Amino acid sequence: MLEPTALPRKAPLTPPLDTRYQVETPEGIDLPLRPAGLMVRVVAFTIDLGIRGAIMAVLFIALAFLGKLGMGLGSLLLFAISWWYMVLFEVLRQGRSPGKQWMGLRVVHDDGTPVGWSASLLRNLLRFVDLLPFGYFLGAISCLQHPTFKRLGDMAAGTLVIYSERPLTRPALPSAEPRRSPIALSLNEQRAILGFAERQGELSVSRVNELAALLAQPLHISAPKAVAELNGIARGLLGPT
Repeated sequence: MLEPTALPRKAPLTPPLDTRYQVETPEGIDLPLRPAGLMVRVVAFTIDLGIRGAIMAVLFIALAFLGKLGMGLGSLLLFAISWWYMVLFEVLRQGRSPGKQWMGLRVVHDDGTPVGWSASLLRNLLRFVDLLPFGYFLGAISCLQHPTFKRLGDMAAGTLVIYSERPLTRPALPSAEPRRSPIALSLNEQRAILGFAERQGELSVSRVNELAALLAQPLHISAPKAVAELNGIARGLLGPT
């Protein structure tokens, strides 16, 4: 008698590629963060480098008229701008230097909280290590190898460069007097009415009337009044804004 052979086990499906980094806030809320990759960070750094170069060029031209005093002041300003440009912007502007803001990035702590003075100073002081041996070589290798694209300075400081998520805004509803639905609505029905009101500007008049007639049937609303009534119900569902 033949013994039943065991079916070969299927390899577990690998999850789809996802670079999101999820942290839990002190309030117990899961906060998804999207780490920024190497190329977009290089562009942001290049923008900041150009801005710093322009600032220093203007200052050196102005200080050239002061002779030796200007040279001394220029050296101090060169040091200050080189080391404090990033720190001041990151701490005072919610982790956004001009280059990062232009590219939609910001620096945060690993737990998603705004970056502080010590962390920002440490990550920027260690930038010279990332520049070794030339052309940001170590920093690039670190970013490419790390799951959240951290360079060495980020690892030491416990920081993360992420994309700034844009706040979601709801489309404006048509002007209407808020009113209650004549019957109790399910969650799907509420979503359908709100979606109808929000998308009216994208639809033709005939399509708006067609959809309104379909949505109005379960509510026992006559077709001629359907659009106005549904807009009023949508206003009532959304509440005061």
